[in-house]
Amino acid sequence: MSFVEYGDMIKDGDTAIVFLGHESMFPVKVQHGTVTQTKYGVIRHSTDLIGKKYGSKVTCSKGGWVFILHPTPELWTMNLPHRTQILYSTDISIITMMLELKPGSIVCESGTGSGSLSHAVIRTVAPMGHLYTVEFHQQRAEKAREEFREHGVEHLVTVTNQDVCKNGFGVSNIADAVFLDIPSPWEAIGHAKSALKAEGGRICSFSPCIEQVQRTCLAMEEYGFTEINTLEILLRVYNVRTISLQIPDLGKAAEDNSSTGFDSSNPSNQATTTVSRSIWLCLAFGTSVY
Repeated sequence: MSFVEYGDMIKDGDTAIVFLGHESMFPVKVQHGTVTQTKYGVIRHSTDLIGKKYGSKVTCSKGGWVFILHPTPELWTMNLPHRTQILYSTDISIITMMLELKPGSIVCESGTGSGSLSHAVIRTVAPMGHLYTVEFHQQRAEKAREEFREHGVEHLVTVTNQDVCKNGFGVSNIADAVFLDIPSPWEAIGHAKSALKAEGGRICSFSPCIEQVQRTCLAMEEYGFTEINTLEILLRVYNVRTISLQIPDLGKAAEDNSSTGFDSSNPSNQATTTVSRSIWLCLAFGTSVY
């Protein structure tokens, strides 16, 4: 099993996604002799999973059923164990596009965090590219290495445990793109420039506060970056449903209005409508080219 290559059959040691519904799924490591509890009953790995095809419909011990899905970066983002705040598909999609990532790209990233963006980048740059990711926290770095190994992508990623603001990425003049998701990205802009290829590249800094973005943009200008842009990505989900409304009888009302001299142009006779507005949390990030 690999996050960058689809496997047809479920094998011992694979990471699979147990799909109960669009709002209910979770990852499981497939192992001989292991059982997994769900609200529909027990799933026995030896008989119910190993040797079956991904996408199979598995009946649990209580008669309910689930689907067993092959893991992808998108599914992993929805189900990974959170060690930090993570990036979701809305942000990941614009980041991979603005950084112009493609198979064969060399990417430097800090920090690794829970590995949500890392898995998406690895899948994008495979099979000839490479991700150099730096994580300040030692336990998070070790856990990231373990997950990359279990997911069959360890040959595409190098995890380093150090402070990127002080020690950089550990590489020079090889990266096509740099991504920063750290508290003070302006302190790492110099190291990011050193990691990029001599002919240039793209850099993206993702920050939740506009003050962070402002300081980072100033640092980019100081180090000679050009075409600096700041984008704000908003996702609005519509709930589409069918409802039934009672049809009003307008005939008698129209007669009453004409008999009483009702003037619809008079503001005092117009109905007041209350409009509800949605407020959503926004995150801003900046990209630049030099």
